[in-house]
Amino acid sequence: MKIKQNEVAVFAIGGLHEIGRNMYCVQYQDEIVIMDCGIKFPEDDLLGINYVISDYSYLVKNREKIKALVVSHGHEDHIGGIPFLLEKIPEIPVYATPFALALIKSKCEEHGILDRTELHEEHEDTVLTFDKLKVTFFRTTHSIPDTLGIAVHTPLGAVVFTGDFKFDLTPVMNQPAPNFQRMAHLGEEGVLALLSDSTNAEVPQFTKSERFVASSLHNIITGIKGRIIFATFASNLYRVSTAIQAAIDTGRKVAIFGRSMENGIQNGIDLGYLDVPEGLIVDAEAINSLPPEKVMLLCTGSQGEPLAALSRIANGTHRQIKLKPHDTVIFSSNPIPGNTLSVNQLINKLMEGGANVVHGRVNNVHTSGHGGQEELKLMVELTKPKYMIPVHGEYRMQVVHAHLAQQAGVPAENTFVLKNGEVVCFSPEGARIAGDIHVKDVFVDTSGAADVGNIVVRDRQILSEEGLVVAVATVDYKHKQVLAGPDILSRGFVYMRESQDLINAAQKLVYHVLKTEMAKSDKPKDSEIRKAIIESLQDFLYSRTERRPMILPMLVEKK
Repeated sequence: MKIKQNEVAVFAIGGLHEIGRNMYCVQYQDEIVIMDCGIKFPEDDLLGINYVISDYSYLVKNREKIKALVVSHGHEDHIGGIPFLLEKIPEIPVYATPFALALIKSKCEEHGILDRTELHEEHEDTVLTFDKLKVTFFRTTHSIPDTLGIAVHTPLGAVVFTGDFKFDLTPVMNQPAPNFQRMAHLGEEGVLALLSDSTNAEVPQFTKSERFVASSLHNIITGIKGRIIFATFASNLYRVSTAIQAAIDTGRKVAIFGRSMENGIQNGIDLGYLDVPEGLIVDAEAINSLPPEKVMLLCTGSQGEPLAALSRIANGTHRQIKLKPHDTVIFSSNPIPGNTLSVNQLINKLMEGGANVVHGRVNNVHTSGHGGQEELKLMVELTKPKYMIPVHGEYRMQVVHAHLAQQAGVPAENTFVLKNGEVVCFSPEGARIAGDIHVKDVFVDTSGAADVGNIVVRDRQILSEEGLVVAVATVDYKHKQVLAGPDILSRGFVYMRESQDLINAAQKLVYHVLKTEMAKSDKPKDSEIRKAIIESLQDFLYSRTERRPMILPMLVEKK
C-alpha cells in the first residue's frame, strides 16, 4: 500500500461488513486522525470469547503519525477498544464528549492505564488544529447523550464521519436537536468524502423519536400493578431517565443491579443528565421489604449476557433477587446481531418463571438510534459529498446505502463499498483503491486477554461440534516397542460402551501406526509419530462416522 504525497487516504480498521468495532482513519502525508475505536460482540460460534477488537498493527507501525483519537459517542462499539489501543500506543491523545469521556475513564481505570492516558473533553465547538489536518464537530442525535459527527479537514476538503445518528427533532433529557445548519455549512465548504452510518439502510422510513418511546413506556409502566424489572443498555440514559420518571409518577422505589448500570446512572447524575430525587434509589434489602407495586428494578442484561443481573435473576442464581410470579420484565432494547438466540432463551426462561415479558417494537418499548433511508438521504443532501463511503453495517447494508447515496446525487463511480483494511486514496485527479492494510480479528476472552488466536477458537468449535478422542500409549523409542496401550478415550464423540467395535478398531489402527512409524528410523521423532496418528485416526473415524473429532495423542516415553 502506497499513499502519494498529494493524496488523502481513508480506511477502516474495523466497522465494515459488520455491526460493531467501528474504527476509521484519515491519513494525509505524515498525519493520521483516528475516529472511534470500538469492539464487536461475538457470534454464537466464538466460544468463550467476550468480544472482538481490531488489529492495531498498522497504527503501531505508524504511531509517530497519529495526532489524535476523536470519539463520536460512548457506545461500546465505538469506545470499547480504546484501552487495548492505548496499551499498545499510550501516547495517543483521546478527545471525547463528556458522557463518553466518563465511560472511557472507567475503562482505562479498570485496565490500570488511567494515570498515563491523555484524555480531553470535546464539544460541538471544539476545533483541533494540527500541521496539515484540522478536526471540527457537529451535533447529531442517537440513543445516548452527547453524540457528535466528526469532520477531518484536509487540503482536498473535509472527510465527514457521521457516527451513529438519526434525525430526532424531539429528543428527550434536554438534549438539543441535530445541527442541520452546521452539516449544511460543511456541504457548502466542500465535503470530500462522507462516511455515513449504514445500520438502518434497509429501513424505508424515518426512525421514531425517543420521545415517542418515552410516552409509550410511561403508559405501559403506569398500567402495571406488580413488580417491574426494567432492562436496557446501561449507556442508554434516555431509557433510564424514562424509567426513573415513571417510577416517580407511580410511587415506586428503584433499585439498581449491574455494575455498568450503577456506573452509567452515577455518571448521568454527576454530569447533570439525570435528576434523581433523594430517597428514590434504595438498596436490594429495602426492595425485598416493599410491596411489589412499589418496586422497580433497573438492571443490565437486556442482551442475554449470561453473567448479567437479568440472566442471574432468570436462572435463580442472583443472591438478592428472586423472580416472582406476576413480575413484569420490560426489555427496552433490541437484540444486537449475534445475541438474538441468547435474548430469546432469556425471555423463555423468564416466562417459565411466571413473569410477564414486554419486548420488541410491537410494544413500542424501543426505537432505534440509527436513521432510516430518508434520514440517510437527507444527510447526503445536507453535506453534498463528492465521494460516499457507507460504514458501520453488514455488506448488504453498505450496498443499499450506496444506492441511496446515488439516488441523492452521488455518482455511482464515486461510491465505495469497502472492506476492513481496504484503502481508498483521493487526489485532485480523482480516487483510487490503493491496496490493503493487513487487519485480522483479535479475540478477547473472559480473562480479558487480547488475541486468544484463531487456532484456539477453531479448536473450541471442533470440540463443541465434533468432540475429542484421546489416544494413550507408553512407548520405548530406543527398542521400538509399545509397552502399554494404546487406549482410546472418547469425550463428546461417541459413547464408548455402545461403540466397542469402533474403539477396538481404532486401537488396532493406532498400534499399527506406532509400530510402522517407529520402524522407519533409528531415532523416531515424537512429533512425526503424533502427526501420523492424528492423520490416520481422523481419516479412519471419518470413514466410519462422517465426523472429525479433535485427536489428541498422548505418548509416554520410557526413559
